[in-house]
Amino acid sequence: MAFYIKRNDTSPTIRATLKDGDETVINLTGCSVRFHMRSVGGSTAKVDAAATLVNTTGGICQYQWVAADTDTLGSFEGEFEVTFQGGEIESFPNNKFIQIEITDDIA
Repeated sequence: MAFYIKRNDTSPTIRATLKDGDETVINLTGCSVRFHMRSVGGSTAKVDAAATLVNTTGGICQYQWVAADTDTLGSFEGEFEVTFQGGEIESFPNNKFIQIEITDDIA
């Protein structure tokens, strides 16, 4: 999955339907979700913030950007981290990252 956004934009949100390795949708009822993003090859998160649950039984969540999230041009990796009711933590996608490109704007 690749997501493109221009520098300093806060829309559109980044939205995902979370699925396990068998492509089964994750039930997010009672869960909390965070969105993480870092530069490709980096080790420090540029974004570590709460995501919004859109449809818990459908596994859909999203993250609403703030201006500081998209102020740097470049290639980034993202993931949604779910904390389940029992305290277990799992990141999605769990076999790769969401590719995020922040591209230049004109003004």
